[in-house]
Amino acid sequence: MAAEGVEPRVAAARAVAAVFRGRSLDAALAAERAALHTAPDRALAAALAYGVLRDRRALEAIAGRLWRKPPKPVVAALILAGLYQLRSMRVPAHAAVHATVDAAGPLGQPRARGLVNALLRRYQREAETLEAAADGPPAVRESYPDWLVERLRADWPDRWRELLAAGNRPAPMTLRVNRRQTTPDAYRERLDAAGIRAAPHPAAPDALVLERPCPVEDLPGFGAGHVSVQDAAAQLAVPLLDIQSGMRVLDACAAPGGKAAHCLERIDCELLALDSDGQRLAAVRETFDRLGLRGETREADATRPDDWWDGRPFDRILLDAPCTGTGVIRRHPDIKWLRRETDVAALATRQRALLEALWPLLAPGGVLVYATCSVLRAEGADTVAAFLADTEDAAEEAIAADWGEGDTLGRRIATGEADMDGFYYARLVKT
Repeated sequence: MAAEGVEPRVAAARAVAAVFRGRSLDAALAAERAALHTAPDRALAAALAYGVLRDRRALEAIAGRLWRKPPKPVVAALILAGLYQLRSMRVPAHAAVHATVDAAGPLGQPRARGLVNALLRRYQREAETLEAAADGPPAVRESYPDWLVERLRADWPDRWRELLAAGNRPAPMTLRVNRRQTTPDAYRERLDAAGIRAAPHPAAPDALVLERPCPVEDLPGFGAGHVSVQDAAAQLAVPLLDIQSGMRVLDACAAPGGKAAHCLERIDCELLALDSDGQRLAAVRETFDRLGLRGETREADATRPDDWWDGRPFDRILLDAPCTGTGVIRRHPDIKWLRRETDVAALATRQRALLEALWPLLAPGGVLVYATCSVLRAEGADTVAAFLADTEDAAEEAIAADWGEGDTLGRRIATGEADMDGFYYARLVKT
């Protein structure tokens, strides 16, 4: 008879192996969801997959001392999951080993049972010696690719170690209260009544940070649109736009729709939510429907306005540009392994192209807020500087705020600062 908890370990190993092949962790876990019949099983599978990818390099350094040569990717993923349980989870060691060994069969690797068992038991016997392999340079100890550590060291010379550590800490669950339905104070009272503790956020007036994450189904009024899940850093975009009633607003890369919805929750405006991904744009429509909001959505490439723009200028443009996502690694640890250094330059080129294509659509005196969930200067101040150097009617308007820190242009937030994701913002005015 298989040990209890085998299914979550099978799902976690498959998901991790899928990330090794280039698939996102969200998609990989979603593909395993149907095989996991209970909420605790789904939670355990996610905890294992997230943990392995968060600590991957340290785990592989240890595993490299245990195996003579790396086994098949799915077996390697299973062994890493076993090591993660023994190192970092409150799972009885015997249960972790037995269930992990038993998972080899359903993974289609029954012959690997002996290998998995031998390696995990050896780790138990020699943990103190083997842990020295994980206590190497920062890239190994904190489990990041070398290139990203060097980028962070260059861009944050005084804080790069802090960013590495923050990227490995689980992020809080932060809510955005729908002002059209209720107020943060009133909603916080409803949370208290439901036994859910939350605190206001000092930088984001619509945000409540939960003491502990919970399923959205447990949030009072979630289905009725009273509240959404959105990091506090992402909630700073709408105040920076300073939208006035009746203005025409473009959210140029809108999916999944949180910032566009926040605009409509705060002010009556004519909003167009644009995105090139039709499936992700459907999520924007679903968000609007749940929140009781009315905004136009359109599937189109923002860099090709001739295909979708009607010629009427926009008073405000939000460009939350595609980026490496290095500011949200704590929520998506697979980013560490899916991104390549060459992606940085390619995405910076895309960001510049979006700025150049959208700027002519902005009305004189209008404001464009440029944002990325990246902590790399190449996707923040450097991109804005290059754009301003070639655009005569564009000027930066300094952001006066207590959050984050000023950069050479715009303002940046270090990952984990004030319970926020890493972010960059710049406010540009058409002169």
